[in-house]
Amino acid sequence: MVMKIIGLIASPKGKESNTLRLVNGVLEGAQKEGAETELVDIYKMHIEYCTACGTCYAKGECTLIDDFPDLFERMMNADGIVLGAPNYIDSVPAAMKAVFDRMADAIHCQMFFDKYGCSVCTAGGSNSTEVMDYMNRILTTLGATVVGGVGASVGMDPSALGKAEKQAEDLGKKLAKSIKGKIKYPEQDKIHQQRREYFCQLVKFNKERFAHEYDWYVQMGWMK
Repeated sequence: MVMKIIGLIASPKGKESNTLRLVNGVLEGAQKEGAETELVDIYKMHIEYCTACGTCYAKGECTLIDDFPDLFERMMNADGIVLGAPNYIDSVPAAMKAVFDRMADAIHCQMFFDKYGCSVCTAGGSNSTEVMDYMNRILTTLGATVVGGVGASVGMDPSALGKAEKQAEDLGKKLAKSIKGKIKYPEQDKIHQQRREYFCQLVKFNKERFAHEYDWYVQMGWMK
């Protein structure tokens, strides 16, 4: 069975992006461990802002017409997910945040429960690690197991990018090995179990409004 890893890059600089170099580093490392990889430039996609209508909770569908369903399907078909974004005022650029905001249903349903992920970030100033940690928390919230991350603040030290690229390649190898089951994360398994139980109760309490999500939990055998 082919191991698939998808990398999402959210930088308006395109091929000139420093963050892209790190995402590519992760994907190249994963390729060396036998993974099939795909790179998606979020800035080339049309992603509308979430309107908080709740239709996804009830029906598993979105009322907005854009590229998000295609992107989400590609993420669901992947075993590993790499998130890459520069630091924009201590957070991710709007394009990446728009993607995150459209995933409330996936969070409630813990749809990334069998996936592994990591994040990379570059900054002209500081706090690249903090933004990287933020993206990894999103992965955890979605149910994925996080294998690590790389942050590089290149404004004051241009050589930091080269060092970070090597770290990114090593991270990609680790991601692939984790997917293969060669590295275990028992402490995260406990966190995922607790979060799944929490959302199960939330969905159960809102059974009428969250009909699709209730059916998901029943089908997965998670509803108690």
